[in-house]
Amino acid sequence: MEATKQKIRALLKKKKAILLAHNYVLPEVQDVADLCGDSLELSIKAAATDAEVIVFCGVHFMAETASILSPDKTVLLPVKEAGCPMADMVTPEALAARKAELPGVPVVTYVNSSAAVKALSDVCCTSANVVKVVASLKEKEVLMTPDRNLAQYAASKTDKTVHLWEGYCPFHNTLTAKTALAVKAKHPGAVFMAHPECPPEVLEVADVVTSTSGMLTYAKESPATTFIVGTEVGILYPLSQQNPEKTFIPASLEMTCADMKRIRLDDIVACLETLSGVVKVPEEIRVPALSAVEKMIAMK
Repeated sequence: MEATKQKIRALLKKKKAILLAHNYVLPEVQDVADLCGDSLELSIKAAATDAEVIVFCGVHFMAETASILSPDKTVLLPVKEAGCPMADMVTPEALAARKAELPGVPVVTYVNSSAAVKALSDVCCTSANVVKVVASLKEKEVLMTPDRNLAQYAASKTDKTVHLWEGYCPFHNTLTAKTALAVKAKHPGAVFMAHPECPPEVLEVADVVTSTSGMLTYAKESPATTFIVGTEVGILYPLSQQNPEKTFIPASLEMTCADMKRIRLDDIVACLETLSGVVKVPEEIRVPALSAVEKMIAMK
């Protein structure tokens, strides 16, 4: 494995490339990456570098976001089949039809979506800034896509009427309050951190509701030593790496995204050797999608 990692590092240098790894991907992929983090954070940081090639270890919508923000760079997704079931739950055609039913209602789209859907949206959001984004809009009603759980969370934290889209993350959505409470009972005193993609009933019993990057920050700064983690299990690796003296317990092992585990070291080698797996967002989609993303970034 070490030899493969060294080969990747040499290829990255040769191709003037930067390797990005999402917090959910395999540990060995995170270890060899230049940057690890959540999808938007990675794309923003990569855009600011002088790298000519971006290798995104994540899923398709993440590579698209990198292409939106870095149109002059070559963006590669090592395994083209790595997708997001939730992102697939909203299509531009379906969104256009729903917009026609709700004239004048702004569309807030989670970054976990395709570029074509972002292009039809007024503004994007992340799980970290969704409440701020929704609250900033002057309209009293908003349509949120594609995650109904994130939309319900935003609705509970603002005075807006939020029209839901019936999409969800199949892995976060599997967690129930009953399961979470059972784990809490086994670990009294542990802090339960839940991602806002989880159902409302789970968020109600959570001690902290925050994004993946928020979990990393909270765990680092908290005096607590034991945490129950209510998000995709891949986050347990960076949490443990950054806090070796603390204990992290998955809320449920069912919260494992197969797509996030698709990319392996050999895939990265093959991708770099041949510059295969190019993800390029066409300009007619990229420009309006960029507008929605930039409006969100400007709110930070």
